[in-house]
Amino acid sequence: MKHQEVTSGWTVTATAGELPEAVRGTWPAMVPGSIHTDLLAAGAIDEPYDDAHENDLEWFHRTDWLYRTELDLEPPAAGERIDLVFDGIDTIATLKLGGTVLGETANMHRSYRFDITGHAAAHDLEVDIRSATIWAEALREELGNRPATNAPRPFNFVRKMASSFGWDWGPDFRTAALWKPVRIERWATARLAQVRPVVGVAPDGTGTVQVHVEIERSGLEPDTALELTAEVSGVRTTTTIAAGENGAVLSLRVPEAPLWWPVGHGDQPLAELSVELKNDQIVDAWTRRIGFRTVEIDTGDDEYGTRFSILINGKPIAVRGANWIPDDHFVSRITRERLDRRLDQALGAHLNLVRIWGGGMFESDDFYELCDEKGLLVWQDFLLACAAYPEEEPLRTEIEAEARENVVRLMPHPSLILWNGGNENLWGHEDWDWKRRLGDLTWGQDYAQRLFRQIVAELDPTRPYSDNSPYTPRRTPEQSHPNDADRGTHHQWEVWNRIDWTAYRSEIPRFCSEFGYQAPPAWRTLTDHVRATDGTALAEAAAPYADPVFLIHQKADDGTGKLERGMDPHTGVPQRFEDWHWAAQLNQARAIRHAVEHYRSYWPRTAGWIVWQLNDCWPVVSWALVDYEERPKPVYFALRRAAAPRALYLTEGTLVAVNDTDEPWLGTSEVRRETFAGEQHTSGNFTVSAQPRSVVVLPLPADLTTAKDPAGEVLVAELDGLRAVKTFGEDVTLTLDPDPLEVSADKVDGGYRIDVRARSFASDITVHPDRLASDAQVDDGVISLPAGARASFLVTSTADLDPAGLTRAPVLRTANDLKAVAVRTASPATGSGGHMVAD
Repeated sequence: MKHQEVTSGWTVTATAGELPEAVRGTWPAMVPGSIHTDLLAAGAIDEPYDDAHENDLEWFHRTDWLYRTELDLEPPAAGERIDLVFDGIDTIATLKLGGTVLGETANMHRSYRFDITGHAAAHDLEVDIRSATIWAEALREELGNRPATNAPRPFNFVRKMASSFGWDWGPDFRTAALWKPVRIERWATARLAQVRPVVGVAPDGTGTVQVHVEIERSGLEPDTALELTAEVSGVRTTTTIAAGENGAVLSLRVPEAPLWWPVGHGDQPLAELSVELKNDQIVDAWTRRIGFRTVEIDTGDDEYGTRFSILINGKPIAVRGANWIPDDHFVSRITRERLDRRLDQALGAHLNLVRIWGGGMFESDDFYELCDEKGLLVWQDFLLACAAYPEEEPLRTEIEAEARENVVRLMPHPSLILWNGGNENLWGHEDWDWKRRLGDLTWGQDYAQRLFRQIVAELDPTRPYSDNSPYTPRRTPEQSHPNDADRGTHHQWEVWNRIDWTAYRSEIPRFCSEFGYQAPPAWRTLTDHVRATDGTALAEAAAPYADPVFLIHQKADDGTGKLERGMDPHTGVPQRFEDWHWAAQLNQARAIRHAVEHYRSYWPRTAGWIVWQLNDCWPVVSWALVDYEERPKPVYFALRRAAAPRALYLTEGTLVAVNDTDEPWLGTSEVRRETFAGEQHTSGNFTVSAQPRSVVVLPLPADLTTAKDPAGEVLVAELDGLRAVKTFGEDVTLTLDPDPLEVSADKVDGGYRIDVRARSFASDITVHPDRLASDAQVDDGVISLPAGARASFLVTSTADLDPAGLTRAPVLRTANDLKAVAVRTASPATGSGGHMVAD
């Protein structure tokens, strides 16, 4: 088979819609690409991610576009077929070659193939893309409205990335694009239409692969017998596909196959599986890397409810995860290199799973290949999120087709361990007033509870399927709520929306697949992209947290109010924006640390957690650990310490040692209660004997856990170089020294070292190196030191930094320094209070 990429000579022209004069005309187009980025490259629009430019681009929602290029095709050789293949079209399109309609598309998440053998003399290729908004609104009118987050935006009536229409962390740009490659494929006799490897491990350790192959014959010559060969790890087998037949199954057995394990549990050996289709010569070939492993989800009942425990190769895995959204709203800009960096940041935070959320997309092959290599487990949602989805045509056929295609595409990857039927749809039907509003209308129950389950069982039978997230297995009248913390998966959004983050400890979920807390991005990320309404810098605005332009980059319903009401009982609400920004970031770090420490303390009852969210798709105030410009927020470092394979916590009255390694953790922990100035009141030594993959909870005596002066004392525990600290009140009640550190900074090999020593208890020391240089990074953060303790930070940058600037605010901050700033009253509650934008 011969491939010819169709990447050059593309142009794009608006053909309908009320568009500005500046974008009229014909523009060069990148394929793969996006029309927004084409217009940006041509200077026809301003940077969409800056300031209020999102609002300036609303005209795009109702505009039609015409892509055009000239194909340079040689006539087909004898018996040769020519196919035109589109890997991804966003979204509603009519395709013409030489004026002849080849077909129509209505799904961003599918690929399309057209036989153009009889049109090889034609050259003019056109892709006419209609407004997905207008198309979806018309279908909504025809089928009847359904409730949805973000209503009235009709994302649930078109098979397009839901977050294209905006979300409570993302912009509303409603892209149109040839967002994946376009190519010509020339072939003869037959091609491999589908290769589906079902990989397993027999009880004796033999790796097994059932290779299900479907072929397409060209139809240009008589059918002939074809030879089909598959090989993996030196094991090879061959069969014959007889004339008139279009498929076969090949079985491979690899003795003592090396097992693929998630990170922290073993190695990630990958084996190349190759398939060849031959006549007198090879007519088509297929190659992927696979890994031998088994996966199960234990959803059995116990004394606490219903488990949701992931087992790899029969071993329970304590899941430490993060939810994943598309890493750029303009998804064609996401490169393998960017994904590699982002997934390395997940590993750097000691995470072992990423959940691909159902309002985004099925990610690129690069994403899953990198997860295979790194040992990151992948939980994959089918693409339904936070809405009622019609089960009528034309959506039903499209949803089934995209599910089938992507199950087959992704099933070779050992990192992929769970198919999930969607996000919050079952919960929405139960709790968000959908039943009354829907009446007898369909809403997607059949997709979640039958269709997807059936597709997975048919095509990918070795992987588990879950109906939704959150989801209660085996629902009965007595156990019916889909978001029951005691049964299956659970989303915790009362914290953030309505109650303080200390309430994470009010429940012990079996598996918390969503929880999160907001904060602004890094200072430079925010200020490089956002200015106040009058064009001044945010720090110079009178009330930047309420500025209309700032709020374009704060999508959460009443988001600023929730940030401030969340800060109020802990740090207070600073008046000055720079202090407000730091307090908000600090509160996010503490909230997520608090939740993770709680969840991990209850392993294996709580079998895992997945924080919302790892990444951002543009510069925005959000729940992300890492912002759009790839800068970790303080929460990243707080979570990294809380999620470490070995971690030490102080909770209410107990010392907790988490040992998620394969070796015992034995030692003696010193626990002491002392003043902020370092005067010791009492101490004790406690034997820690944590067996592999276990948690030890040691009660502490009252003389340690009861303070004489709650405003000025701290509890400190140390073990094997780890330290845990716990104050006896919130910052607003504590007598923290606002200037507790001795600090020096020096240029060293590899960067700049900041050395700190605590004169008095120093809470959550954090370095913000982006305040000095755009590429500056720091190796750690959110560290608390009792009096007399020391710590060092390494800052790296290509810039020539002033070491003195690293020793003081706004670069070096502590929770203590917020004691010296002016505060104000938190914003009153407004809006619906929901996690998502109210419908």
